Amino acid sequence: MTEQPYQNQNQNAYQQGYDPQWQQAYDDQYAQQHTQQWQGQTWETQVQPPVSYQQPQAQPQPQPQAQPYDYPPQQQAQAPQSYVPAPEEVRHAGASEAAPAYGPATLGGNTRVTDAQRARMEGRSPIIEPGMQPAALTALLGLLLSGAAAVGSYALLVPLVALQAVTAAGWFRLNGMWPARQGIALAFLGALVADAALLAAGRGHGPAAILGTLGVWVLLSLVLQLRSHADPDERMYGLMATVASAALAIVAAGYLAADADAVTVGAASVAVAVLARALPLPTPVSVVVALLAAAGAGIAVGGMTGFGTKGAVLGAAAAVCALIGHRVASYDYPSRFVHFTAGVALPLSAAAPLVWVLGR
Repeated sequence: MTEQPYQNQNQNAYQQGYDPQWQQAYDDQYAQQHTQQWQGQTWETQVQPPVSYQQPQAQPQPQPQAQPYDYPPQQQAQAPQSYVPAPEEVRHAGASEAAPAYGPATLGGNTRVTDAQRARMEGRSPIIEPGMQPAALTALLGLLLSGAAAVGSYALLVPLVALQAVTAAGWFRLNGMWPARQGIALAFLGALVADAALLAAGRGHGPAAILGTLGVWVLLSLVLQLRSHADPDERMYGLMATVASAALAIVAAGYLAADADAVTVGAASVAVAVLARALPLPTPVSVVVALLAAAGAGIAVGGMTGFGTKGAVLGAAAAVCALIGHRVASYDYPSRFVHFTAGVALPLSAAAPLVWVLGR
């Protein structure tokens, strides 16, 4: 605010033809009283070259024109010879030495190349199978479902709820959406509602309970996504992931709607098929071995439960669905967390509808 009067006086002085030497002395005295003098370099000089406002000395003219933002001559003085850093600058300097070194700042940001992107650039296969440990967990969960189904519906509910929770979380992580607490909670809540409806209505009303819950949850997911303030593409992607996760978790309730013997045979066949698929064999060979092992397990468990030789067909069909879920969980460079969620749950969840249909 002190520059405007000075500029007006300076311009009037030039216009009235005052003595340049008198004007220079007057400017020096005025600048010392009303302007701020910089006694050292600032932190910006360490990143960018200092900006100088000093104008080149021009030849004296009879009536020079003053610039609108001309700085006083005193502020254009040469830099001091010695610089004593302030305590605050010393503290910032120590912090910068201790902090890790980063690359130069960019407008778009420095993006990190993920393992999946690096694998794509190297031309590696996008299929990474879960392996033996997730297969062992799938087999354990399948055996729990098989044994609990022989006990009763409420005993079956305990491993089924665990399967539905892992299914909801694994599908979101498989699609690269993490954390997605609201979507996971919504899908898991739909599964719990379907379980409660099945227990209240009975196995005879299983299709109505499952399809009714699925329809309500699709509508609820649509309403929640419409209330979101994200971009249209992100909202559509989130809607598809939420609907698919809720559908898989709700459809897994088909184990409650199916006959107890069918659940026993189907879950045991899925457990054997996944273990056989995880063996270190070529893919075509391991698929054939898994289907044959599942059919043999279906015959064996069916003979113990009274399901008979029809257990071979049920076991092989359940194994086909389980292998499809296993393949889905292996696609697009999944992480270890995907293997221990989607890789464990999807084979059993995908086989639930077929176990219900063939178990009738």
